[in-house]
Amino acid sequence: MSAVTPGSVVKSGKVLDCAGRKLDLGTPRVMGILNVTPDSFSEGGNFLSVDKALAHARRMVADGASIVDVGGESTRPGAALVSISKEIGRVVPVIEALCAELPVIISVDTSRPDVMAAAVAAGAGMINDVRALLSDDALAAAADSGAAVCLMHMQGNPRTMQNNPRYGDVVGEVMTFLRHRVAACVDAGIARQRLVIDPGFGFGKSLAHNLELLKRLDLFHELQLPILVGMSRKSMIGRVLDKEVGDRLVGGIACAVLAVWQGASVIRTHDVRETVEAVRMCHAVVAGGF
Repeated sequence: MSAVTPGSVVKSGKVLDCAGRKLDLGTPRVMGILNVTPDSFSEGGNFLSVDKALAHARRMVADGASIVDVGGESTRPGAALVSISKEIGRVVPVIEALCAELPVIISVDTSRPDVMAAAVAAGAGMINDVRALLSDDALAAAADSGAAVCLMHMQGNPRTMQNNPRYGDVVGEVMTFLRHRVAACVDAGIARQRLVIDPGFGFGKSLAHNLELLKRLDLFHELQLPILVGMSRKSMIGRVLDKEVGDRLVGGIACAVLAVWQGASVIRTHDVRETVEAVRMCHAVVAGGF
């Protein structure tokens, strides 16, 4: 692993502006995944009703999630597109229900400007975009929303991204992409206090690429923005440990700890309770005490 001085990173006191609500990232946070889709690679179809989605979100918040990320279109490899109206119909009622009851930041996982606007109008404070606001009009929609934005790197698109992804220098190329997207956001009027970066584990990367990104994650602090990572239950874990999707918890915890040790601010996961405990333990060591 590359050298890092984690204490100085974790104690930096970063604050994320989420449509007027402030999220202190001075300690690492856990983002719980809530997929309201029938075809996500994990838990697809489990939370299609508002009542089931709300019940699951309650559990995640009780287990320590600081953010709940609601997705209405699967971004797994080979995923099919859904219409904008269908995506809005999936996420908006759930976001309204969550915002009416839960005291945490609600995020919407989308790349579509119309969905972004509808979700923020329903109460979402964060936009999590796997296309880093590259879709037409996405920059303007995000800027107007006032919400925090997570910019993720992806090579290709969800239908093709795992078809032999190639890089000369995966870390350098991902960093360059994110640097350019951050600059585009600032030019569009999105303050840096609203931005988070995500290297995009599993999105157009081979196993070797994913492992290299995790090994050198601390280098992304050069961009001087909070880092979000999502490795929960992904194929990189399955390939290393020879485990199916439902049996990748231990590998996911190991990845989360490695990320927090290198200063990651947000861990996105399906397994909130276990991840929260691991993150707290790692942070206690990194920060030199509670």
